[in-house]
Amino acid sequence: MAKKCVHKGCGKTYDNEDEECVYHPGPPVFHEGQKGWKCCKPRVLTFDEFLAIEPCTTGKHSDVDDTPAPEPVQAPDVPNGTQVNLGSLQESLPSPTPRLPTAQAAPAAAPAPPPESEDDDPSIALKEGMTCRRKGCGQTHKGGDREGEQCVHHPGAPIFHEGSKGWSCCKRRVLEFDQFMNIEGCKTKNRHLFVGSGKKQASGEEKLETVRHDYYQTATSVVASLYLKKIDKSTAVVDFRPTLVNLDLRTSDSKRYQTEFPLFASIKPEESKFRILGTKLEMTLAKADGASWPVLRSDDKPTGEMIQVGRAGRA
Repeated sequence: MAKKCVHKGCGKTYDNEDEECVYHPGPPVFHEGQKGWKCCKPRVLTFDEFLAIEPCTTGKHSDVDDTPAPEPVQAPDVPNGTQVNLGSLQESLPSPTPRLPTAQAAPAAAPAPPPESEDDDPSIALKEGMTCRRKGCGQTHKGGDREGEQCVHHPGAPIFHEGSKGWSCCKRRVLEFDQFMNIEGCKTKNRHLFVGSGKKQASGEEKLETVRHDYYQTATSVVASLYLKKIDKSTAVVDFRPTLVNLDLRTSDSKRYQTEFPLFASIKPEESKFRILGTKLEMTLAKADGASWPVLRSDDKPTGEMIQVGRAGRA
């Protein structure tokens, strides 16, 4: 009477028990997405690939399944109330894949602006109704004598992380934005800060000393970007001169960048042009000659890096 072999990986019908049988004597192993057999090494990811793994052992057919059962996984006997250290999540995560270097070096960042003064410039007259500039204070200038002032504020930066909100200078965290706005300051000074060093004038207009810039170039032109958001197109002044650009840029949030922007080399003012975008002023400066510019401004420090000529191709 014909019988069906129950060996894993065989499954053939046989009449002769002495007929050769090729099969897997070990149990299947499924671990962390990988699939295979305990008796041999191949490991695959899909179930179809698992079924296609070639049997590793030659023997005789059998209608009795003698494949060893998988070893049971026993959980450790941990008494109730025992604290379990799950370890560091950071250590369990894979390391981030390093980014490959690009062909063009990133432009050097502009120097950070000097820190804000901790005291008001005494030469600037204060107007009644001015609001303290320190974060979390919000008090207004009531005029008259300033003796007895107390400024309770947050010297740190706001932190919004996974739904919680707070300040880097203190520990309290809340969920709602309204609650965040009402977190009481953690540092006290005996005077408010209404105008600081004078960069923000009594009129409310803030003078900017510098803005971040970068550029690329071709054989005939230099394309420079000055990063300043919300430039007012109706009042912007961009006046090209042979060796500099006169700039007077006001923004809709009361900032002003007014300067003579010195250029590394001469340009053709009549062929140069500009456009104002949402986050920057972009100037196309027509070179007076075909020389390469190692820096954009004449007062920039050369970095020694090779400046790529021509626009980089997009990946």
